[in-house]
Amino acid sequence: MLKISQLTKSYDKKNIALDNLNLEIKKGELIGFIGPNGAGKTTTLKIITGIITSDKGSVEIDGHNIATDMIAAKKSFTFVPDHPEIYESISGIDYLNFIADIYDVSIEDREERIQSFSTQFQIDNALGKKINTYSHGMKQKLLITAALLPQAPLFILDEPHVGLDPHSSRVLKDLMLDHCRKGGSVLFSTHVLEVVENLCDKIAIIDKGKLIAFDTLDNISKNKDVSLEDTFLEMTDHE
Repeated sequence: MLKISQLTKSYDKKNIALDNLNLEIKKGELIGFIGPNGAGKTTTLKIITGIITSDKGSVEIDGHNIATDMIAAKKSFTFVPDHPEIYESISGIDYLNFIADIYDVSIEDREERIQSFSTQFQIDNALGKKINTYSHGMKQKLLITAALLPQAPLFILDEPHVGLDPHSSRVLKDLMLDHCRKGGSVLFSTHVLEVVENLCDKIAIIDKGKLIAFDTLDNISKNKDVSLEDTFLEMTDHE
């Protein structure tokens, strides 16, 4: 589903954001992507999604190279960024229809999905209003709803739980699990280690631009009595 090979990115000679990162995610896998601030999580996700380019390496999504087959690759995923950057001068429903048009979602399917997801995230009554009247949390819910509409094979999220109330956070967890049960894959970054520990099939830990672990929690910690928090802190302690 997603194959990252030898991904390297430097912003200057002293700032190596990614150092030869390799990662492969299979169909049906739900992967938590964690690391300290500045470890390279957002840079990795921006390269995967084609927002920025790498200095070296390749990214394949559902068999499509993001650099050489960008349109097909981008049709294979949806992305929720860490900040709700969105067209604010239009209404919520217009934005959702815009995204549905880009991904060629049929009228019948989009109507059903918009109704379902917007109701679950409790923004259905606000879809007729302009997005500039939305709170931060409502914008986040709208972005997630839009990303769910195409039902693309890969669902990528950067800090998706920031700004979500407990109800919506639970809805998102259930939808991510359901997406994987249907054969899709999910990659999401977060600092909420409890969510990763309880939800994910595997955990990818990045530190100083290097992938230092990628496996199940049991295999990473090698001790079932040790929490992900303890394991993470031990692996990323630089003192």
